[in-house]
Amino acid sequence: MPVNEQVLRFGIPKGSLEQQTLDLMRKSGWRINVGSRSYIPSVDDPSLSCRILRPQEMPRYISDGDLDAGITGSDWIVENDVKLVEVQSFIYAKVSLQPTRWVLCVPNASPVKRLEDLEGKRISTEMVAFTRRVFAERKVKVEVEFSWGATEAKVAEGMVDAAVEVTETGSSLRANGLRIVEELLTSTPVLVANPTAWQDEWKQSKIRQIGVLLRGALDAENRVGMKLNVARENLEKVIALLPSLTAPTIAQLYPAPHLKGKEWLAVETIIAEHTVRELFPKLLEAGAVGIVEYPLNKIIG
Repeated sequence: MPVNEQVLRFGIPKGSLEQQTLDLMRKSGWRINVGSRSYIPSVDDPSLSCRILRPQEMPRYISDGDLDAGITGSDWIVENDVKLVEVQSFIYAKVSLQPTRWVLCVPNASPVKRLEDLEGKRISTEMVAFTRRVFAERKVKVEVEFSWGATEAKVAEGMVDAAVEVTETGSSLRANGLRIVEELLTSTPVLVANPTAWQDEWKQSKIRQIGVLLRGALDAENRVGMKLNVARENLEKVIALLPSLTAPTIAQLYPAPHLKGKEWLAVETIIAEHTVRELFPKLLEAGAVGIVEYPLNKIIG
């Protein structure tokens, strides 16, 4: 394949995941600029061509071969019922995008206690195909209608009997006077590839590269690097305080005159960012000096 034809068509999810994905791509080494009215971003990598699409549509376009790979929700792969290669799943922890749940919910006053109690009732949801499959598998006949939005309100106002709706904590459902009958599906963002594209050696290598670097950027979220100096006699006290990704790196300092004949060591490690405020005073008490905290972009391997 000529070099100028080696281009990976990559989908970026529009909506709640868009900015977080762009930030992660930047930390991974790609600068992607999105115009205010454009769905075709510019990328500082001639071998990568990006498109911004709704996560709901992404699996279909990847499956049809219009895109080689992209990031979408695993729920929309289930809804579209397509076969894709799952390369990497993610949890965007720093921005509080934990795995989402698709739940069956009803008004608090509803007599419904289990899914089977909805026989002959009307269900509203954005996940129409998935919901129909769930009820069919349980041999419960219901009418499932597509919801364009405000699904919770439709249930609360009695326009439909129940909804299959997405939630993280359930707080929005409770605020609208709804309760969860059953959790039906858990979803996380995933990097997926078209099976044919995955068979192409160059494209698979490029997709793997994106997956590794995105994973590395995510693993660096909420973590910081730390360096400090400590006299040999205080080393064990300091090490005992240090949580670490693996084990601290320890190196001997050059025996400069100002060290007055003492053996001093440099210690470097990676720690969870939220531990810093509690850890630093304890390290000083244990004899650490010259403590430096620095941000991380990626942790690979």
